[in-house]
Amino acid sequence: MPAPYETHRAQIAAILLGWGMPEDNAAQTAEILSWADLHGVDSHGMSMLPGYDRLRRNARIRVDARPAIVRETPVSALVDGGGGLGHVPARFAMATAIAKARVSGMAAVAVRNSAHFGACGFYTLMAAEAGLIGIACTSAGGIQVAPTFGKQPRLGTDPWSFAAPGADGVPFLLDMATTTVAAGRIRNKANEGLPTPPGWVLGPDGRPSDDPLIVSKGGSLTSLGGSPEGSSYKGYGLAVMVNILAACLSGSTLITDPMHTKKPQGQDIGHFFMAIDPGLFRDADDFQADVTRFCNDLRATPPVDPAQPVMVAGDPQRITAAKRLAEGIPVGPGLLGQVRQIAQAAGADWVLD
Repeated sequence: MPAPYETHRAQIAAILLGWGMPEDNAAQTAEILSWADLHGVDSHGMSMLPGYDRLRRNARIRVDARPAIVRETPVSALVDGGGGLGHVPARFAMATAIAKARVSGMAAVAVRNSAHFGACGFYTLMAAEAGLIGIACTSAGGIQVAPTFGKQPRLGTDPWSFAAPGADGVPFLLDMATTTVAAGRIRNKANEGLPTPPGWVLGPDGRPSDDPLIVSKGGSLTSLGGSPEGSSYKGYGLAVMVNILAACLSGSTLITDPMHTKKPQGQDIGHFFMAIDPGLFRDADDFQADVTRFCNDLRATPPVDPAQPVMVAGDPQRITAAKRLAEGIPVGPGLLGQVRQIAQAAGADWVLD
């Protein structure tokens, strides 16, 4: 049975508290994870808990970490994540960028010494809801993607997001991996014992595979484009861009560095956030009106299939969120069993039944 959003969120928070995470950090982290599940980004919600649990048990993250600014100007900041999960430092960093942009017009904040931070779109939406343009991206912990024409994985899924506010309160919200699909979608297939669709993964020999576990066997995810013939160099180039902004700017360990997976504690993932006030360039209300008009013009495009209207980035997620708020958030039986075991091990209350 799908669980109500608040119950779903409470279950995640209970497990985080059982791990020893401070109450305020647990509340923020649970909000961000459940936001992803509510909006249909199931790859970045509750399904992350088994992976986070492994990191915790292997002393690869600190559950009690607190972010801190270590370098700052009126238009920038460098944040140290303290070696914990990335949700709290990422939210802190975007909030810092928003505050500075309100004063100076634009600001950028980089984060080092962090870990997986959930869905990028949560943070750019923060900026859009403040009337600002938001940009966010992050390097990755897992080496899963081979460069175009390469056979050995050297990159992660390296996502980025862009959001802009609209006059009608409906922002444009793009959140995308630089791979064909996010790693979490492949993990979800494995959780439920399902094959991956064609074009998602490659075997160690570089040939297409439908095995959701093939990456752990020496295979790789495909860069956005799927193949050189499908212009995978574009996804590859975007992944490099993300790593330059998130890792090179922050001073995080490069994913190509042999020490990336050998650090005694912490993942040292880097993030990057930027907030821009449209009022620097023109009246902010006029800008938002144009964003709304532009998006509505695109939605008005005659569809190929009348049953599938044209949408813009953010629309599918908003539709899913409305449906799941009304009907509850579904969790597959494979994942549910894993999360139940994690809750029991953490001594956390089980509230999903």
